[in-house]
Amino acid sequence: MNLFRTKSIEQSMADADEPGRKLKRSLSSWDLMIMGVAVAVGAGIFSVGAKAAANFAGPAVTLSFAIAAVTCALAIMCYAEFATAIPVAGSAYVFTYATMGELLAWIIGWNLILELFTAGAVIAKYWGIYLSKVFALMGVDIPPSISLGGVDLYWGAFLIVAVFTVLLVLGTKLSARVGNIFTLIKIGVVLFVIVVGFSYVKFENYAPFVPTSVPTGGTGAADVMKQSFFAFLTGAAPAQYGTLGIFAGAALVFFAFIGFDVVATSAEEVKNPQKTLPRGIFGGLAVVTVLYILVSLALTGMVSYTQLAEAENPTLTTAFEAVGNTDAAKIIAFGSLVGLTTVIMVLLMGLSRVVLAMSRDGLLPRSLSRTSTIRATPVRLQIICGAAVAVVAGLTNVDLLEEMINIGTLSAFVTVSIGVLVLRKKRPDLKPAFRVPLGKVLPIVSAVLCLYLMTNLAVETWIFFAIWLVIGIAIYFSYGQRHSRLNEKFAAARASVNGPAKSAAADAEDAEPDATLTRS
Repeated sequence: MNLFRTKSIEQSMADADEPGRKLKRSLSSWDLMIMGVAVAVGAGIFSVGAKAAANFAGPAVTLSFAIAAVTCALAIMCYAEFATAIPVAGSAYVFTYATMGELLAWIIGWNLILELFTAGAVIAKYWGIYLSKVFALMGVDIPPSISLGGVDLYWGAFLIVAVFTVLLVLGTKLSARVGNIFTLIKIGVVLFVIVVGFSYVKFENYAPFVPTSVPTGGTGAADVMKQSFFAFLTGAAPAQYGTLGIFAGAALVFFAFIGFDVVATSAEEVKNPQKTLPRGIFGGLAVVTVLYILVSLALTGMVSYTQLAEAENPTLTTAFEAVGNTDAAKIIAFGSLVGLTTVIMVLLMGLSRVVLAMSRDGLLPRSLSRTSTIRATPVRLQIICGAAVAVVAGLTNVDLLEEMINIGTLSAFVTVSIGVLVLRKKRPDLKPAFRVPLGKVLPIVSAVLCLYLMTNLAVETWIFFAIWLVIGIAIYFSYGQRHSRLNEKFAAARASVNGPAKSAAADAEDAEPDATLTRS
C-alpha cells in the first residue's frame, strides 16, 4: 500500500477523454481573462480592502495588495506551467497527483473543496445582504433573512446559487457569456469609484503611510485566538499596524486573488490550452492588480484609516458616505451586488470541477463524474454542489470561516510551487508551452511567500484548518484509498505477476513501482 504513487500525465489525459465523463472545450483566452476578473473583482475590492486598511495596514494597504499580487503572480506562473503540461480539470489536485502522490493529492483536493465551498457559501450570503441594501436604497424594505422555526434563512443566497447552478448545468460557454456581461458592468463601477474617489483625495490622509505598530491590549484566550499564527509562534505581543500589519493585511486581501487558481480548474474546457491558458490567466491578473491598487489609493486618500477603523464593518461605501457622496454610495452598493454575482458563478464551477477530477480517480464516488451526453457538463454533480452551498449559505453563520478560504488557497499554492520542480525532475521530456523563468528560483520564492502569508492568518484559522485536515484524512483512509482506481490498477498488475502468494519482489515493487505501471 504505497500512498505516494503518482498518476501519470498520460493517464490523466486519457481519463479526461473517457466517454460519459468528458467536458467540452469551448472557452477562449478572452473568456478566461474575464473569468479571472469576474471571480477576483468582488468582495475583495468592495469590502476586504477597507477592512485591511482599517484593522491592519492603514494607507500601506496598497503595499498589502502589491505583496498579495506578487505572491499570486508567482504561484500562477507555476499553475500555468502545470496547466499547459496537463490541461485537464482538477487544477492543483491533478498537478499534485502527477508529482507527489495520491495522499498529498487528496489533501490538496480536500483543501480546494474547502476553499471553493466556503468561498461560495460566504459570498452567496453576502450577495443576499447586499441585495437587501440595494432594495433599501430604492425605498423598498426587504429583510435579508426570514425566520423559519427559529432559524434565520438567508433567502438571497438560495436564489443566486440556484440561478447559476442552472446556468452551469446548461453549459459552460453560456455561463461565461452571462458572466462576461456582469463583469464588464462591475469594471465600469470600479472605474467610477477610482475616478470619483480621487476627486476627494486629501494627501494628509496618507500620513503616516505605515502607521506605528500599536498593541491591541488583549491577552485573554479570545485575543490569542485572533492574533496571527506567526505572532503566536514567535511570542510577539498582539498588535496591529506596522510592518507586520502590512503582511497581515496581505494575508487578508489575498482573498481578492483566489480567482486565478479557479481559472486553472477550467483547463479541460479551454480551446488550445497551451496558448490560451497563460494569456487568459496573466491578462486577468494584470487587470485586477491595477484596479486593486488604484482603488486602495483612492480609499485611503478619501478618509483617514482611523475613521475607517471606527466603522463596525468598513467598506468602500463607508468612505463615500464619510465624504457626503451618498449617490456614489448607491452606485457602489449596486456594483457590489453585480460584483459578487459573477464570483459565485465561477466558484460553483470550480468546485464541481475539482470534485469531478477526484471522483474520476475513485477517491470520491465515481458516479459523481458522469457528464451529460447532450451538454457535456456534470449535471448531477453541479446540482449537488449548488444545493450544498445554498444550504450552508442560507442557514448557517459562515462569516466565521472567511479566513479558511485563504488558508485553503495558500496551501494549494505552496504545493503547486514545489510540484513544478518535482515535475521538471521526473519528466524532463515534457515541453510545456509556458515555463516559469529563472529556473528553480521563482517557484521556491513562491512557496516561501505563500507559506509566510499562511502564518499571518489567525490562530483560530489554523485550528479549524487542522480539524478539516483530520476529517479529510479519515475520509481518505476509510473510502478514498480503498476505491482509488490507481491502487486497483497496481493491485491487479501485482496479482497477475505474483499470483496468490505475495513475494519479496512484490514488496520491493510496492516501495518502488515499475515505471511502466506508473505511466499506465
